[in-house]
Amino acid sequence: MVQRELSVSTRARAGEPVRTCVGCRQKGLAADLLRVVAREAESEGFALVPDPKRRLPGRGAWLHPDPKCLSEAARRRAFGRALRVSGSLDSSELDHLVGAVELSEAGHSGL
Repeated sequence: MVQRELSVSTRARAGEPVRTCVGCRQKGLAADLLRVVAREAESEGFALVPDPKRRLPGRGAWLHPDPKCLSEAARRRAFGRALRVSGSLDSSELDHLVGAVELSEAGHSGL
């Protein structure tokens, strides 16, 4: 028997939630995307905080854990619009997490 991976639309019909990445603007399953929320920082502005467990309160934006999607979202200033915040956004924590994910995936590809 041949097993095939179900497409996003087929899996979505099966009840899995679909979200849109703020970077590449492609639809994907929520399980494959990283939720990001904005938290008020000590200085003026907000900090982008990754929410891998999807439990933090507040409005969330969804992002593929890929540096290309992160840089595209930053270039288009998509986080401010998606999270409905204005002012400066500190993405250092998010940059660190996405970079760590990329490194771990690169380590597994050499197996």
